[in-house]
Amino acid sequence: MVRHLHESGHEVHVASLVRSEEEEQQIQGVRDYCTEFVYARVGKMMQALKMVGCLLTTIPSSMGFFHSAKLKRQVNRLLQQHKYDLIVVFSSSAAQYVEHVDDVPKFLDFCDMDSQKWLAYADFKRWPISMGYWLEGTKLQRAEKQLAKRFDLCSCATDFEVDTLEQYQTGVKSGFFPNGVDSEFFQPNDGSFTKHNISFVGRMDYYPNEEAVISFAERVFPIIRQKYPDAQFTIIGAEPPVSVRDLAKIDGVTVTGTVDDIRTYVLDSEVMIASLKIARGTQNKILEGMAMGVPVISSANAARGVDAVTEEHLLAATTDQEYADQVMSIFEDPEKRKRLSLAGRERVTTHHNWIRAMSLFDQLINQTIEHKQAQDQKEAC
Repeated sequence: MVRHLHESGHEVHVASLVRSEEEEQQIQGVRDYCTEFVYARVGKMMQALKMVGCLLTTIPSSMGFFHSAKLKRQVNRLLQQHKYDLIVVFSSSAAQYVEHVDDVPKFLDFCDMDSQKWLAYADFKRWPISMGYWLEGTKLQRAEKQLAKRFDLCSCATDFEVDTLEQYQTGVKSGFFPNGVDSEFFQPNDGSFTKHNISFVGRMDYYPNEEAVISFAERVFPIIRQKYPDAQFTIIGAEPPVSVRDLAKIDGVTVTGTVDDIRTYVLDSEVMIASLKIARGTQNKILEGMAMGVPVISSANAARGVDAVTEEHLLAATTDQEYADQVMSIFEDPEKRKRLSLAGRERVTTHHNWIRAMSLFDQLINQTIEHKQAQDQKEAC
């Protein structure tokens, strides 16, 4: 998004948090596309304390986690030094830095409605942890409604997330633009892979991913192994907790941890799964798998976030037996795998390419500015 704005001739100023030395190094490339780039590094312990400090208040803990007094000062300095034509905010938790600004057109990209994710967590956790997730989801939903009213336009990554936003009845214009995928980087290989190898990709310290791989390894994988004793399940992703590392004790399961290049592992699999019971927005892992020409079997929830047709571009499942059956159908039918491989790749290149996504982004920017101008004219009269 930053690169697109820069290449479109805009002067771009970026403000961001970073959470580690690794992130601080990774984001330096953003400077090439910015007139000015400021950031504040925060530590996990301090941010966790800020989250705890919000528990007995009406402020969502998410806001505490993403709060930085240093970044706030830097943003205020930028606002004082420059007369901006537009402010774009990514995610509700970052909106706190500019929610008070009322003389510049403002565009809030929720991407996902995070409150709904917290509320979904409550259904998967035991008491009293479930109560904590419900409380955070409820507080964040209230904050999302209030924040939306302070912006000229709000967007999400999928149309079903927009449906949730519009149910808030804030009266604010809304729209969506999808995630894109670099289909040049995520390309199919020469067609070689390890037979009966199943892959899953994602950060393993993210609860929906953790729950997904544990459930698949313990409940679905044994069904598959009954018919295919040589089946393998490769779990690819950084920071696996003990609960995930222990899955490697199951015969046929490999937990890689951090890898240099996820493409190597995914391309070596016959099928990729995205068995997420908790899924909001677009799962990039699904798009990347499809772009690499690896058939993807997704949960019905996760499939909603992809502009694709199930059974045509990807497969979907809900129950343990359905996942097992879908995986084994790929094992048993090379032509089906080839068809899904080609169709999935084509769908990503046509419906989830960055050119299309940024074209929709540009349209929303224009709507934001036009809406602000109309409001200013109305107030002037």
